[in-house]
Amino acid sequence: MGKDRKERKANVIEVLNKARGMELYAVHQYMNQHYSLDSLDYGELAANMKLIAIDEMKHAEAFAERIKELGGEPTSEKDGKIKTGEEVLAIYEGDAAREDATIDAYNSFIKVCNENGDIITARLFERIIDEEQAHMNYYENIAEHIKSLGAVYLAKIAGTPSSTGPSKGFVQNNGNQG
Repeated sequence: MGKDRKERKANVIEVLNKARGMELYAVHQYMNQHYSLDSLDYGELAANMKLIAIDEMKHAEAFAERIKELGGEPTSEKDGKIKTGEEVLAIYEGDAAREDATIDAYNSFIKVCNENGDIITARLFERIIDEEQAHMNYYENIAEHIKSLGAVYLAKIAGTPSSTGPSKGFVQNNGNQG
């Protein structure tokens, strides 16, 4: 006969909570990197890192809202330990890899949603994947600039403003709205 409705909801809530933990980790990691980049006086890089953290915060909230709609309890545990004191290139290579892994995970979570008859949650994951892809593209681009131009590129960034002003996040600020 297949899975009952309660079991199907529980399966979807489980992947939503995994995703929420990943997003909470990203918020903490990216804000830590924002502070580091700002301390190094790489204002433009720091500002964009903060905007991406805001996007991740919105993702965590969207997952929590969907979990509540399904009758679950959103996790408040972040999935991972924050890395501190990273070199600038390592920040961007690591974050690109993290976004890539997130996209892979969310694609597998979409399968779980579809197998459990929840197209609404599947669509939520699809929308968020679009934003994670924009983040990954940005991180890869910055990593490539640092690898090819090194100190010249970072010198160009040094002293730029780190203020983001009122913001809706990185994706919306850069016209990549989903």
